[in-house]
Amino acid sequence: MENTRIALIFGGAGFIGANWAQRLLETTAAQVHVFDNLSRWGVKHNLEWLKRLAGDSGRLQVTVGDIRDREAVERATRGAHEIYHFAAQVAVTSSLDDPQTDFDINLGGTLNILEGARKSGNRPFLLFTSTNKVYGEMAEHALVSTGERYRYADGHGITEAQPLDFHSPYGCSKGGAEQYVHDYARSYHLPTTVLRMSCIAGPRQFGNEDQGWVAHFLYSAMEGKPVVIYGDGRQVRDVLYVGDLLDAFAAVRDHRELTEGQIYNVGGGEENATSLLELIAQIEAMTGQRLRYTRAPMRVGDQLIYVTDHAKLTRQTGWKPQTTLRETLDAILDWWTRNRSLLPQVAVMASAATPATPIQQLPRTA
Repeated sequence: MENTRIALIFGGAGFIGANWAQRLLETTAAQVHVFDNLSRWGVKHNLEWLKRLAGDSGRLQVTVGDIRDREAVERATRGAHEIYHFAAQVAVTSSLDDPQTDFDINLGGTLNILEGARKSGNRPFLLFTSTNKVYGEMAEHALVSTGERYRYADGHGITEAQPLDFHSPYGCSKGGAEQYVHDYARSYHLPTTVLRMSCIAGPRQFGNEDQGWVAHFLYSAMEGKPVVIYGDGRQVRDVLYVGDLLDAFAAVRDHRELTEGQIYNVGGGEENATSLLELIAQIEAMTGQRLRYTRAPMRVGDQLIYVTDHAKLTRQTGWKPQTTLRETLDAILDWWTRNRSLLPQVAVMASAATPATPIQQLPRTA
């Protein structure tokens, strides 16, 4: 029954986790259990916000813990009917600096969660958010350069048939983790689903250079801070509004008979794709603020282009993006306007930025 539904969210105070917890608190009768180590900037504000939303309903439980703590994870999973695993080390650059910690969190922590779910005996539905980085460089796709962006020569986005080629410690740890999640559906009959996400953006995102770059660019323009562009700026990503991602979570859960044991690409698709240079121009046009930037060499693990083909998810669940890139930017700006005091007040000087190990990479044109 709905009133006995217990949803456990690992990383539940983060950007995606807090938004999902809000959705569950406001639109369902589920008991929501947030598990987070509160290590990232801003997440304590998210947690306080969730507590205010829950009020005295008794529907919000909070565990301050780390997914590397096997016993804490097992305790948390015992009563859960569904588990959402968003806790992660999220930056390619950090994985290059400290691959051991990246491994321990992303792969070791995921195994702890899977084992907790398996040992619980509940067969909880488990959704894991992976990344397009598991596809690596994708050098076999010919590209064309048109003005301010790269495009695929064949005009198609990336499907789940794309071979895995992790290409960085972060790609390895997330790729290994998602394969464990996928295999636990086969080996232990756990109802698991993997979503390989593109660029997610929206309110409550404390964007920085390595994660949440759309918000980082917008905040930097509003605060008069320069950003660093690694490469020529024509790199392309498709942007998905966080609210549309939450719709995807709900669609995957509601269609469990089809989605269990499956892996899906999820993103904004070609209609919401933008290059760095195009995004800068759009931000300047909508805000009237100039965004200053410097250039640096491309970094290990960077992709010239990634655009999602979400046809499999759409076909099996009916889900598709509903929010345009401009609407996403408007929502982020509105949240920044109302909550700018929550954001770091330390200016980031471009001259002080130290890029990660550069790589030599030539555009693949056709």
